[in-house]
Amino acid sequence: MAVEIKVVDPPTNNVSAAQTSPATRRQRQRTSFAEFRPFKLWFPWLVPAIVVANIALFLVSMFINNCPKNSPQHCSARFLGRFSFQPMKENPLLGPSSATLQKMGALDVTMVVHKHQVWRLFTCIWLHAGVFHVLANMLSLIFIGIRLEQEFGFVRIGFLYMISGIGGSLLSSLFNREGISVGASGALFGLLGAMLSELLTNWTIYANKFAALLTLIFIIAINLAVGILPHVDNFAHLGGFTSGFLLGFVFLIRPQYGYFNQRNNPRGYAAAPSAKSKHKPYQYVLWITSLLLLVAGYTVGLVVLLRGTDLNKHCSWCHYFSCIPTSLWNCKSQNVYCESSQIGNQMNLTCIANGRTEMYKLSNDNPSHVQQLCSQLCS
Repeated sequence: MAVEIKVVDPPTNNVSAAQTSPATRRQRQRTSFAEFRPFKLWFPWLVPAIVVANIALFLVSMFINNCPKNSPQHCSARFLGRFSFQPMKENPLLGPSSATLQKMGALDVTMVVHKHQVWRLFTCIWLHAGVFHVLANMLSLIFIGIRLEQEFGFVRIGFLYMISGIGGSLLSSLFNREGISVGASGALFGLLGAMLSELLTNWTIYANKFAALLTLIFIIAINLAVGILPHVDNFAHLGGFTSGFLLGFVFLIRPQYGYFNQRNNPRGYAAAPSAKSKHKPYQYVLWITSLLLLVAGYTVGLVVLLRGTDLNKHCSWCHYFSCIPTSLWNCKSQNVYCESSQIGNQMNLTCIANGRTEMYKLSNDNPSHVQQLCSQLCS
């Protein structure tokens, strides 16, 4: 006994399908297709909140810096009062001193290794060195992050942003042993890496996939190439990008379209003989592999960091990932040294490099503050 199943549209206003014009039927089909949205669109609020938090923390850092009090003769934009910037020779990005950033949680490998202040791996991604720095990063975050949060929601993008930022800080601290590091660049590169892995793991659901892939690779290559310039922490970029690339396979996996078509079949419609699984086998393989690599990488990285190991001693050529020396610039950090003599709260500093001498009135003899004064004197 054979059973024939027919699926028909319910009549509307008692008008049969035969009486409906072709234009009306086409309009119904377009409406039905537009209403089928297998992927929910989220309202983006987390990324704007992160932008506001970063800008607010930059203003707080300028308030704490208080250049007119600590460097009264050398401040830039003095009309801003307490929010005026450090001298351009000391900080050309228009921002606070390195001592202020260190006090607020900048990534300082010495503090992480010897005082076990591991929290600096996280706090440093919320600080920025200057106006140009924070504006560039926040504009990039808005451009990249808003779309990702709309498509995948605040939970997944929030975890991806934070973990990628920590991954960038971790790789940076393993190779950059001198100075401090701040900025959200590692987290931003994590979003770029996640966009690439999301395209790869959800390859079958995209149209014009090769054009999208080539465009994304070009954008990533340009941004990583900027990192070979001096004073740019490209290890943070690489660490964030790698973390985000692996996290994209974990957090941004999408079900295949066949699964949604199967779920949205009209009632009474005969299902296909072979039911579609939610994800393809290669997606599961990438998910498990990426998760294992992330756990292993972060665990090994933290252990190596806290043991005080300098990976530059085990990889003599790795420093070229961060800076390539040319005739136009030198990649070696320029350390400054001063001779000092102190009587009471008066300290006399003499820069060894240029012979300049200055007398300072100190409210404290914090070594970081003294080093800051020495840097100003030698600049």
